Amino acid sequence: MMRREPRNKKNDRDFQPEFDERVVEIARVAKVVKGGRRFQFRVLLVAGDNKGKVGLGLGKANSVPDAMRKASSKARAHMRDIPLIDGTIAHPVEGKICGARVMLRPATPGTGVIAGGGVRAVLEAAGVSNILTKSLGSANTLNVVRATFDALDQLKDPEEEAKRRGKPVAQVSPFWTRGKEA
Repeated sequence: MMRREPRNKKNDRDFQPEFDERVVEIARVAKVVKGGRRFQFRVLLVAGDNKGKVGLGLGKANSVPDAMRKASSKARAHMRDIPLIDGTIAHPVEGKICGARVMLRPATPGTGVIAGGGVRAVLEAAGVSNILTKSLGSANTLNVVRATFDALDQLKDPEEEAKRRGKPVAQVSPFWTRGKEA
C-alpha cells in the first residue's frame, strides 16, 4: 500500500524562493466622485533575486498591506532576466519613459551602485553591484523606475552579441582595451 506524503500548509505550486523586495514608493491617491473624494493607497514595489532577475509591481487598495500584497505578487509574476557580467552591465544604455530618462553605464569593480531613489532599488534588487547612473528629466518616481526597466530591457548578452558579430566575447565585454588580444 502506497503511503501519501503529508501536505504542507502551502501548496507546492505556490512556493517560490525568497526575493529581495524593496518598496520604492507608497502614495495616497484620490478619486473624485459625486459625494467627494475616495482615497486609496498605491504601492510601487521592486522584487529581485540578486542574481539577474528583477520585476516591478504596482498595487492599489484601500489599505497599505493589501496594496503591498498586490504589488508583490505582480512583481514576482513579471520578473525579467538581466544579463550581468561581474556585477555590472555589458554596455551603456539609456531608458526613456514619458519625461523621465535614465542613463546606465558599466563600472569597474569596487565602484558600487552610484544611483539614487528608485533606480538604486531596481539595480540592487537585480544584483548589480557596480554601476554608474544618471537620472535626467522628470523626477516622477514611477516614470524613473519604468525608465530604468526600459534601459535594462535594452541590454544585450555579450555571448550572443559576440556570436552575432563573429568576434571573441572579450571584445564585446566591458573594459576591453585595444591592446589586449582575446
